[in-house]
Amino acid sequence: MKLAIYGAGGHGRVVADAADLSGIWSEINFFDDAYPDFKCSGRWPVIGRLVDLMSIVSTYDGIVVAVGACDERLRLLELIQAGGGNIVSVIHPSAVIASDCSLGDGVVICALSVINTGSSIGNGVIINTSATIDHDTHLADGVHVSPGAHLAGGVTVGLSSWIGIGAIIKQQVIIGDQVVVGAGAVVLKNIRSGLTVVGVPSTPIYNGLE
Repeated sequence: MKLAIYGAGGHGRVVADAADLSGIWSEINFFDDAYPDFKCSGRWPVIGRLVDLMSIVSTYDGIVVAVGACDERLRLLELIQAGGGNIVSVIHPSAVIASDCSLGDGVVICALSVINTGSSIGNGVIINTSATIDHDTHLADGVHVSPGAHLAGGVTVGLSSWIGIGAIIKQQVIIGDQVVVGAGAVVLKNIRSGLTVVGVPSTPIYNGLE
């Protein structure tokens, strides 16, 4: 089974390692628009750019997009799917996922992360290292939950929102679309779309000022 990963940076290597440890993939190749200046990422080869991948998508059993930026990740997923690519998810074998969770296409679930019962995970979501998603939580398409972030039960996170490293989200909180939750923030109240919040408890930043 052949896997193509678009995006050969640090997150890409994390994805490749998880894919390798899963035991599913016999061959893993990177594609990145830094090619040909960039010909390897860790122990895996970078063999072309996006245009090259699009010309041979049918030769890969699965394709995953390893790009941290939420909107760009979704754009690439849609582009590759429209071009006939088989978008797949990559799940580290140490992750714990309840049997009744629903997972979208192109999801990346990293080492030691937990997704508890009744939760739904949209397309192109990243659940990063040691993050926890508790019961009945809904993550919309393109959400990125950074390492060590913890979402309590019944949380909703909107389209392409980014939960920063070590952030904590209180139960039943609703986070809108395109929200950025800063590193280490503690979110106790709902956040409307488009805001960036930081601090303990979290407060919005307006034009760089709290």
